[in-house]
Amino acid sequence: MARRQPEPAYEQSPPPAVTPAADAAASADAPAGPPGIGRRRFLGYVLAAPTLTVAAHVGAEAIAPATAEAVVPSLPGPAELLDLNDLLTTAALPTSHLITIRLDPDGTAHFALPRAEVGQGVTTSSAMLIAEELDLPLEKVKVTLADARPELLFNQLTGGSNTTVSTYTPIRVAAAVARGRLLHAASLVLGDAVSTLTTKAGTVLSPAGAVLGYGELAARAAAVADTAVAVTLKDREDFRVIGTPRRRLDALDAVTGRKKFAMDLQVDGALPTMVCRPPTINGTVRSVANLDAVRAMPGVTDAVTVSTGVAVRARTFGQCVDAIRALDVDWGPGTAEDATDATVLAELRRAELPLVVPPLPLLTKAVDARFTFHFASNGALETNCAIADVRPGSAEIWGSLKAPIVAQEQIALRLGLPVSAVKVHVTEGGGSFGRKLFHDAAHEAAEISKKLGKPVKLMWHRTDDFRQGRTHPMSTSRVRATYALGEVLTYEQRHTSVATDFGHGIGEVLTAEAARLPVADAAFSQTMFQLTQISPYHLGVTTQLLSETDKGYNTGSMRNIYSPNVRTAQELVLDELARRLGEDAYALRRRLMKESRARAVLDKVAQLGRWGRPMAPGTAQGIAVHPEYHAYVAVLAEIDCRPATTGRTVPDAYTGPRVTKVVCAVDVGLAVNPRGLEAQMMGGISDGIALALTSALHLKDGAFLESSWDNYYYTRQWNTPPELEIVVMPPTGDKPGGAGELAVAAAMAAVAGAYGRATGTMPTVFPVNHTAPLAFTPAPAVPPVPASPTDGRDRVL
Repeated sequence: MARRQPEPAYEQSPPPAVTPAADAAASADAPAGPPGIGRRRFLGYVLAAPTLTVAAHVGAEAIAPATAEAVVPSLPGPAELLDLNDLLTTAALPTSHLITIRLDPDGTAHFALPRAEVGQGVTTSSAMLIAEELDLPLEKVKVTLADARPELLFNQLTGGSNTTVSTYTPIRVAAAVARGRLLHAASLVLGDAVSTLTTKAGTVLSPAGAVLGYGELAARAAAVADTAVAVTLKDREDFRVIGTPRRRLDALDAVTGRKKFAMDLQVDGALPTMVCRPPTINGTVRSVANLDAVRAMPGVTDAVTVSTGVAVRARTFGQCVDAIRALDVDWGPGTAEDATDATVLAELRRAELPLVVPPLPLLTKAVDARFTFHFASNGALETNCAIADVRPGSAEIWGSLKAPIVAQEQIALRLGLPVSAVKVHVTEGGGSFGRKLFHDAAHEAAEISKKLGKPVKLMWHRTDDFRQGRTHPMSTSRVRATYALGEVLTYEQRHTSVATDFGHGIGEVLTAEAARLPVADAAFSQTMFQLTQISPYHLGVTTQLLSETDKGYNTGSMRNIYSPNVRTAQELVLDELARRLGEDAYALRRRLMKESRARAVLDKVAQLGRWGRPMAPGTAQGIAVHPEYHAYVAVLAEIDCRPATTGRTVPDAYTGPRVTKVVCAVDVGLAVNPRGLEAQMMGGISDGIALALTSALHLKDGAFLESSWDNYYYTRQWNTPPELEIVVMPPTGDKPGGAGELAVAAAMAAVAGAYGRATGTMPTVFPVNHTAPLAFTPAPAVPPVPASPTDGRDRVL
């Protein structure tokens, strides 16, 4: 008889069959959708203007938690009653009537979106909303980005996956008001009753076949005084644009180089400017030995000490780089002097809040685990940049800003100017993921411009962003789950983190300044944590608490804030609970799931990914679910940890384990642009893979060692899954949920679970390669800008 091979400590057992009947049963108990607009009638305004200009007025909606049953049910957490997205949406409502749509005589609708476009596609989805309600061709809708408008208060913040959610109804209402006014104007021209007229493709049609273009009606539809108008929005069944896959309106400009970012703008007199930065985090300038010599270098117009280093202005950015490398600066200590990964980890351990529920001998058992998550860079593909022109009595700023009101008000405060004297123009940005919630570059450019008395075009070097820019803070998660008789009785999670800077507030200066106060900052962090963390499972008595420490780092609300780390820890503990309870990991999740919508996406990826299929040793599957902002996503990931894969060599790269397949199912209630949603999921999956396996910053002697993307190992072409399937679930509601950050946490958790099964050991340090020997030679910190490579062609694979 053949001997049975010993089973690994962390294995995957076959699941129960997932059948169409089971899927149908899951759908049968699904609610009709999340709580939403009970009526489609709203009040809008026609504003006094030479051409048709309209606005919306939207009241608050009720928020109610969904209910579910389980053997040991968990009480709803704070974010299940009111989450961050709800808060941002409610805060934006009072000024929704200040968001306007203008129809011009050429029949084009213009909309200045009070949010930032940083590659997520919100200009396209906003145009789709207008095109839908206005019956206008999509190409006839022009969406630009609004300048900073302090009167909007909380209605000009791009964050929390909130743009489409908070603007969905106001934009539609305004467009519906415009359509109603056009019909009214056409009825006066044609002598037909409004009820007999129809609209199509930017025209009004009469029963007799007369056709009037929107452009020729725009002036007639305008008003001489503000007028309130009641409108009825379209039913979802009548949508022809919303819910249909559309390519991005700016796609062609983006791939042909015609799209304009901050550094593409030509502002009179604004010359390239860079800053020589300290070798340690937030170091200071003591003195500069050769400032006059640097000022005399070719192309250099100015060199001056500022609060963040030594600023150099020159004819070209190349001359700026040469000058920075030539500077001889005596640097003072920074805010994290001598700190290392090990010292920060020890500090986090000391700050951990205690677990309360002990395992009771003979009655309960417990899964105890502690996870470590290292610093991660919040650098975007477009490095930090801004243009500033500060003159006596005024200032003008250009930059990709997700909180432009905060930027305007804080820059005005620091320049000693009234807010009305500071103009802030929001440009399109090449990526953000929370980075551009902070206006570091805009503030720095304004400081330099004021000191020089000249306009500047400031650009951070890539190394600046990695070593002095914003990071996702290092953290630990201590978890204990108790269980007995096949049921989970308690779940405690104590998340401890280097402090996250919420100095951007929720879009205006009061909350921004409050978030920086010595006591209020801790309360702000706790609020953000509680408004974003949701457990999708019934785990008995559940508590998830945050403790923060150490404010010496430049941190920020990187994509998903706390969720990737918190979710990964919980999903790994779920896997271990399943092993100990003798249940399949998917089956346990399905049994404990609170919401039918979450169960539906879980079932979908299990079916499509063939969960539990036989796999070769060293390979495995992982599965995870993440709820956020009234949306749900599930990810199934397959990984290859065999030596032939982990040992493959790619120049200047860390390869390691390879994610070979990902299946993702996403339910956002109503997807405005399914194609854009798929792209969001794809980006989130890439983020999650990187956070689980390869990308983090190494801290040594008060400085980060990574200096660019070539040694910060984000998911690369050789590490992306060859098989990727993304399923947008059928609509489960009449309005969209948040999607921008949704996939990151589930992808990271699924990959971590797959890695644990493939290796037989639950991973507890992320990314899993962090403690391995460095795969690169760190660039020197002095000079702070490394020499440009001259072997680019040799590096092309």
